[in-house]
Amino acid sequence: MPSRILLNFVLLLVGIFTKDSIAEKPNVLFISIDDLNDWIGCMDGHPQVQTPHIDRLAERGTLFLNAHTQSPICNPSRTSVMTGLRPSTTGIYSLAPWFRIVEEWKDLVSLPQHFSNTGYTTYTVGKIYHGRSWMTSEPPEFDVIGRTEPGLQPKEKRVKTPRGGRGMDWSVYPFEDSDHKDWKTASWAVDQLDNKPKDPFFMAVGFSLPHVPLLATQKWFDLYPEDTLQFPRMLLDDRNDTPRFSWYLHWKLPEPRQRFLFQAGEQLKIVQAYLASISFMDSQVGRILEALDRNGYADKTFVILWSDHGYHLGEKEITGKNTLWDRSTRVPMIFAGPGIKESSESVRPVELLDIYPTLSELCGLPPQDHLEGHSLVPLLKNPNAHRSWPAITTDNHDNHGVRTEEYRYIQYADGSEELYDMIADPNEFTNLAENPKYARAKRSLKKHLPKVNRRPAKGSAKRILIYENGVANWEGEDIGPNDPIPH
Repeated sequence: MPSRILLNFVLLLVGIFTKDSIAEKPNVLFISIDDLNDWIGCMDGHPQVQTPHIDRLAERGTLFLNAHTQSPICNPSRTSVMTGLRPSTTGIYSLAPWFRIVEEWKDLVSLPQHFSNTGYTTYTVGKIYHGRSWMTSEPPEFDVIGRTEPGLQPKEKRVKTPRGGRGMDWSVYPFEDSDHKDWKTASWAVDQLDNKPKDPFFMAVGFSLPHVPLLATQKWFDLYPEDTLQFPRMLLDDRNDTPRFSWYLHWKLPEPRQRFLFQAGEQLKIVQAYLASISFMDSQVGRILEALDRNGYADKTFVILWSDHGYHLGEKEITGKNTLWDRSTRVPMIFAGPGIKESSESVRPVELLDIYPTLSELCGLPPQDHLEGHSLVPLLKNPNAHRSWPAITTDNHDNHGVRTEEYRYIQYADGSEELYDMIADPNEFTNLAENPKYARAKRSLKKHLPKVNRRPAKGSAKRILIYENGVANWEGEDIGPNDPIPH
């Protein structure tokens, strides 16, 4: 090759990676919300909820109405999003361990690392990963880590729950909005945007509400007066047709059961506090979106908003998560940004696992060959585009839910099953698993169960369920076949 041609070729390659070319890439604002089910206005999850800022974001892009988490527990859900792998692949099923201590995953390229490796400056604040181990990880998960002052907490717990510490509470926040950690999280992100972060940027912002404790100031409670508040739809005996094994997924937890809420007169109060917390959190999302707009980033930034899993408020006789029903698995997921169809909704079953490959494709990053999700770009262009895959949720090893547009199928580790017609019975009141009319549907759905079911990773702890030789073990304690269900 002549020397001049070779020199020009080298200069071309160098030019591809100059700051000018990198700056042309779109930015990413990555908003994570903790424990938010479908109670946002644009999803009609609760008829009274007020979330104007999230609703406006949905109008600017595509709302996925049938999006599901890969695990109804914080750590494995977030690990799945950030690694692009299923819990049944990583063995991360519980609140511990941090996935990097598992030898096989210590060098895996996470979502923010992939952006950092391709010229982005990555920022984070609030809850993105579970716990704090990630903050000292090497190489770092993010380039810039926001550190804020802790929010103020009430000295006394209002609700005396049967189990659980100070965190299992819901009440009026006795301080100012600006004293809450979610306000401080939003303020850090707003400051970064106002100070013009380095282009291109990937900014991850994680809000804690509506995770317990459900604390919001009085003005947010005033949006939902008790005398007009509506209950979510639920039955008092909804577990009569579910397998006993379904209880093992949440055998003993801090979150109280439905029975306690009614006996203690707390059913309305927890619903009110959950709604108030959502509206306050929504206002903080709004502060960040307003900062994005006024600093001129809106037209060159992809915004993705998602929740790590849903939350029960009495449905299926429990509160909390740790289930394979829609109330735990179905989550908000919104994509907005340049080229994305506005005011669009898709009912195709999709997964949080799809975020990694989708953002990679939208931003023109080289594909990662380890990812188990599928890009949503075809659905961002056409919300009715064909999609071959259902959404799959895993709760501890060998317990899986398969969700299509028509059905939810659940198979537990002991082989027991549930099946729901999600069109005729969206509240999952009637288990059809034993109905021979649906045998063909069950066979079809079972084909999608994960082929890999790794045992829990070393160091697994907190909300861990093991099933071996016909015996279930919850957090180190065997469960007898006749042991009374904890209430």
